[in-house]
Amino acid sequence: MLRPTFLMFVLLTGLGLAGCQTTSVQDTKSAPPLASATIAAPTKAPTRAAATPASGKRVKNTPGDFDFYVMSLSWSPDYCADNDDPQQCSVGRKLGFVLHGLWPQYNRGYPTDCSMEPLPKGAQQQFPNLYPSSKLYTHEWDKHGTCSGLTPDEYLILEKTLKDSIAVPAPYRSPVKAFRTTTDQLKADFVSVNSVWSEDALALQCSGSGRFLKELYVCFSRDGQPTACSKEIQNDAANSCQEADFLVRNVK
Repeated sequence: MLRPTFLMFVLLTGLGLAGCQTTSVQDTKSAPPLASATIAAPTKAPTRAAATPASGKRVKNTPGDFDFYVMSLSWSPDYCADNDDPQQCSVGRKLGFVLHGLWPQYNRGYPTDCSMEPLPKGAQQQFPNLYPSSKLYTHEWDKHGTCSGLTPDEYLILEKTLKDSIAVPAPYRSPVKAFRTTTDQLKADFVSVNSVWSEDALALQCSGSGRFLKELYVCFSRDGQPTACSKEIQNDAANSCQEADFLVRNVK
């Protein structure tokens, strides 16, 4: 089966995410390759061709057949307000935006659990701190990564590359005090430090019936370029964050 094409991003210099040992989005340093790992990260990502169904009709949950990616960045203080995850939520972690996942999307809906290919045992060691919790490595690969049409190492390299390319505005890096903002202001703040983005490449999710920031979605084309999110995602975001403004919880 042919697989999606993607290009490696030139990492943006600039701001990164706050975090301790587990990353918020900007901890860009990775450990050197481990001799025992089953994944070896190449310096360049291989090129893959997009999957084209022979019938011309989309068969749902076919690996490599999708329209664009969503990179979901969770606001860790919101997750930890309702979850007791010792890896992510222990006092002193002070995590802000963290990687939830990189999700292949259709323009309407999304594929899921597209193959039984397992994630190699060396993945977490080869890509340490990519996620805020070790349980996300297998979960995200099984549910979303298998739909990318990429091998596990290609998928993780793409995730890390896109994650590391994102600059985070100063107010969202380890805020010690909660503050209020709006959807328009948050988008403007991110576009101001990520010059290749436009606001239509961003979408928000809120919790508490729109009262709290929950997640930031950044939409990318199949080859890793910022692109407009689908109308479905934008409509869902508008329904999720209906209040005039929302609270950005402080880190702990």
